[in-house]
Amino acid sequence: MIGILVFPDFQLLDAAGPASVFELARRVVPAAPNVRMIALQAGPVRSSCGVDVLASSLRSKSAITTLIVAGGLGVEAATECRTTLAFVRRLARRGVRVASVCSGAYILAAAGLLDGRKATTHWCRTQDFVSRYPKVKLDPDRIFLRDGNVWTSAGVTAGIDLALAIVADDHGEPVAKEVACQLVLYHRRSGGQSQFSSLLELKTPNGRFGPLLSWVREHLDKPLTVDDLADRAGLSPRHFARVFTAETGSTPSKAIERLRLEVAREHVQSSGELIERVAEATGFRDAERMRRAFVRAFGQPPQSLRRAARSR
Repeated sequence: MIGILVFPDFQLLDAAGPASVFELARRVVPAAPNVRMIALQAGPVRSSCGVDVLASSLRSKSAITTLIVAGGLGVEAATECRTTLAFVRRLARRGVRVASVCSGAYILAAAGLLDGRKATTHWCRTQDFVSRYPKVKLDPDRIFLRDGNVWTSAGVTAGIDLALAIVADDHGEPVAKEVACQLVLYHRRSGGQSQFSSLLELKTPNGRFGPLLSWVREHLDKPLTVDDLADRAGLSPRHFARVFTAETGSTPSKAIERLRLEVAREHVQSSGELIERVAEATGFRDAERMRRAFVRAFGQPPQSLRRAARSR
């Protein structure tokens, strides 16, 4: 059984996202474990948005093979509950795979499971988490991380990526891809992908030029000159450049380079694709040009980022 640990004021999507992944995995692989919400006491547990979920108690007779700890506003109280922490430690000692979503990492850290381990959590909690748990090797820029039998993930939707990775680990990549398709996900994000998005860093990523930028992200192998973009936007090149910069806070060329870098880094870190092929597919044209752009943006060449991602 896969147990999802919840508590009063937990974040609903932290629990419901992974639960949906495992539900669909069971449809594809009937022998896959079922999923159940568990809590300190059996009965309804209210999430921070006011929706209740029905949970079994920690003393449930069913054997848990994977434990996923949700995060949310109530995580502070949960970290101070000795019974909850003892439960998490006991499962870990038995060799149960233990994972957290978002601020659920605080519970794993409070239980001592993250000491000396690499872990991640929601980026906005970085400073507080590091000050509380200095023994944890926190990496705030990852979607999810695995260190031995302990997995941690970033905020809310990253719990879906973590659950898909667990499905891939247990049942193979084809099953995980089928589940992702059923969830209508564009793609399954790798653990090495950044929590941050170049589009979200723009002042108005979903404004007037949102559809154009989304199109650009899907056609990075094209030249994508200002003239090309202006023509697609139905504006003169000069007017387009002026309006685009005023609305997004970035020049068209800078926005495109950031998108190229983001997608190229994702491919470099999560695949074994040749660096030359990545450079071609993302519009850098040649590996040396991409290498220089990586060094400017990330302080490291593509090969170093790939080695670092594989060592996690």
